[in-house]
Amino acid sequence: MTALVADKLIVKRGNATLLNGLSLSLGPTGSVAVIGPNGAGKSTLLKVLAGIEAPTSGRVLLGDRDLAGLSHATRAHALGFVPQQFDPHWDLSVDELIRMGAERGERVLQGAVDRVIADFELEALGRRRWSTLSGGERARVLLATVLVVDPPVLLADEPAASLDIRHRLGVIQSLAARGRERLSMVVVHDLDLAFSYFDRIVLVDRGSVVADAPARTLLEDPCLDAAFGVRFDRLQTDDGWLLRARL
Repeated sequence: MTALVADKLIVKRGNATLLNGLSLSLGPTGSVAVIGPNGAGKSTLLKVLAGIEAPTSGRVLLGDRDLAGLSHATRAHALGFVPQQFDPHWDLSVDELIRMGAERGERVLQGAVDRVIADFELEALGRRRWSTLSGGERARVLLATVLVVDPPVLLADEPAASLDIRHRLGVIQSLAARGRERLSMVVVHDLDLAFSYFDRIVLVDRGSVVADAPARTLLEDPCLDAAFGVRFDRLQTDDGWLLRARL
């Protein structure tokens, strides 16, 4: 069964076309990295797939149902969305934010709350207010708030961008590993991390999918160099792949 389908998505904002007839089919499991140059349409794609933004034309299917016709509660149970930027309306504490995230599920399970607090090393931050957190701390809290209900589909927009190296590696590895049992679709800025940890790579450029392939296959495709406007040297290491760009 297909979990999520983008069917000929077009998104226009004024004179700009952000998505240009984009189609994509995603299964119920899998680790999928979305890559592409700045302004390619990656964030817009995730927002439309999550139902945060409506397409100008085209549709998104969740299973065999049109996402636009589903209730907010149904979307909240099925889709977890991690945006690049998040600011709550109230200056809540970390504990309050995670508890609110847990209430998206059918019932609040204390074990699930405790698990994400431990996974993202938030034990010492429980009473801290959102306004007092660093960028990296906020990123970890937001991930915990979304993942506390273990949604079948996770859509995360550069969730590790503000994290230090240790936490960045941990988050990327855990989100990619999540794809063994769930669908985990992540916009990844660091190409080395994308090709080292994710099974499938979707390359977006100018609002369209220009490549969609297993990571090892796309790594050797010259369309990767063309999309980013550079020439990549591909270096294999014991831990994965390194890409070195040259103009």
